[in-house]
Amino acid sequence: MKIHASAENYLETIYMLRKSKGMVRSIDIANELEFSKPSISVAMKNLRENGYIEVDKDGHITLLEKGLEIAERMYERHTVISQFLVKLGVEESVATEDACKIEHVISDESFEAIKNSI
Repeated sequence: MKIHASAENYLETIYMLRKSKGMVRSIDIANELEFSKPSISVAMKNLRENGYIEVDKDGHITLLEKGLEIAERMYERHTVISQFLVKLGVEESVATEDACKIEHVISDESFEAIKNSI
């Protein structure tokens, strides 16, 4: 189940927005990521066509099983890596930004080691 980092970011963003707002629409994702609405529309179309999300008649986006699995994995990685970097003395804003990059490329083995250390 390998997808591009950008798709992982979209799924994670949907997950986080859903937790905080309840319902998620494309405009919410565009605002959160500071991307254009057309860019988000193309991405949502691709995610929908590949079975990661569904969009209802009112434009509300729901993660499907395989999309939710990826979103939860990315969210956990982001959270754990951010905490780990902060614990090492990295400024929180820098740790959050770096974790967003690291979460996509770190191996399962290295992630589990970091997770077990905190």
